[in-house]
Amino acid sequence: MRLQEILDQLAEGIKTLLKEPAGSRRVKITDLTPRDGQQCKLATRVTTDDLLPMCVSLDKCGFYAVEVWGGATFDVCMRYLKEDPWERLRRIKAVMPNTKLQMLLRGQHLLAYRPYTDKIVYKFVERAIANGMNVFRIFEATNDFRNIEVATKAVKEMGGEAHVEVNYTVSPVHTLERWMEYGEQLIEVGADWLSLKDATGIMTPFDSYRIIKGIKDRAKNRLPVLLHCHDMGGTSSMCHLMAILAGVDMVDTVMSPLSFGSAHPATETMVASLKDTPFDTGIDLKLLEEPAQITRHIKEKYEKYETGYTGVSGEVFIHKIPGGMISNMVAQLKEAGKMKLMEAALKETPSVERDLGHPPLLTPTSQIVGVQAVLNVLAGERYKIVTRETTDYVKGKYGRPPGPVSKELIKKIMKDKEPDYSLRSGELADPGDWDRAVNELGPLARSEEDILLGVLFPMQAKEYLTLREKGDALQRPA
Repeated sequence: MRLQEILDQLAEGIKTLLKEPAGSRRVKITDLTPRDGQQCKLATRVTTDDLLPMCVSLDKCGFYAVEVWGGATFDVCMRYLKEDPWERLRRIKAVMPNTKLQMLLRGQHLLAYRPYTDKIVYKFVERAIANGMNVFRIFEATNDFRNIEVATKAVKEMGGEAHVEVNYTVSPVHTLERWMEYGEQLIEVGADWLSLKDATGIMTPFDSYRIIKGIKDRAKNRLPVLLHCHDMGGTSSMCHLMAILAGVDMVDTVMSPLSFGSAHPATETMVASLKDTPFDTGIDLKLLEEPAQITRHIKEKYEKYETGYTGVSGEVFIHKIPGGMISNMVAQLKEAGKMKLMEAALKETPSVERDLGHPPLLTPTSQIVGVQAVLNVLAGERYKIVTRETTDYVKGKYGRPPGPVSKELIKKIMKDKEPDYSLRSGELADPGDWDRAVNELGPLARSEEDILLGVLFPMQAKEYLTLREKGDALQRPA
């Protein structure tokens, strides 16, 4: 779609909008503050005790859903907060009777960094729904949608709501037609919603319009479409508005104290901007004052976890690394006493991304690319050290790469063999994961939820469950 076509459509559309009453094209909002907001800005360190007052307040606002779980929360609860992530979900459910609870699920990888069998995917979804989860945002980092089909089917069969995601990036292989093909593939998956997800914050407003308009036209009302857009490049509010003009049905936001930069547009900003227009959200701005104040107090309490990489940075359009991953790269270089190599690592990142076939950079591919880039500059030689995750990626355990992988890298990792991308990740999973967790945890595991902790994070689960057995795993501030 050329720029002139977009401008002509906008001009005609605005004429029509001027004649329509407020709320006639109501846009829904999902608030992400308890999960993605605090993950982006506060390293996911907020305890359940501190989240609960926010959740009580958010439950009164009238959001389509509130994201409270998934992503890094599962790991961090055990590793740093000494909390049970399942108990977090149950406690939040108890104080949010009026709102759908949402989680982020990494398809066949669930909440960890390697694929799991279909049986474990089904078991995880079953227990998540039994413990209070309603909406599942399901994605696969490389956009190999074979790896979300099982999770989507499980969610639908068990009465949950499945939102499948297309992960946005900018590369030579990601053309407008490619985005349309992705959209059509996901329409066929049978989900309830289709999400366009820019996890890095590199989308530009006219691309937002082009892609959303194209997907909406091809969807032909077969399923609604939403936009999830971070703000590292400072364009998210403009992308939201252009997506709304293109017909998007829902947008993701975060309460203002934790908004923008590495997070998302502010909830209050979007509600105020759409008020008294055909896109009016129907949310009362006055109801947002209390959760915003609670969020502000949380931000003040946990400010030590904010880094210098949570704000807007124009460099993101070049290296495409999300703020959280940049923080990890900083930690890696500080530990090695080589912070002077940070600029070199950021410059190396696009080269590693290209070598791996231009995957969108979000968990886990952002970590794979970022860590490998740091190792390349620390070693002073590209791929002198190759991480296990990079090796698994090249072999296909993270899905089919979007573009061609470097032949030199394939040869270094696989010698005379070629990767077989005809297999989906679930077929490469270890069928012994469940039994191994049962055996290793023994009597420490009191439920299937505990076993799932051991399946996903064996070391952290055993440490946490041992503390719980001793009575030491208490709800405590970070």
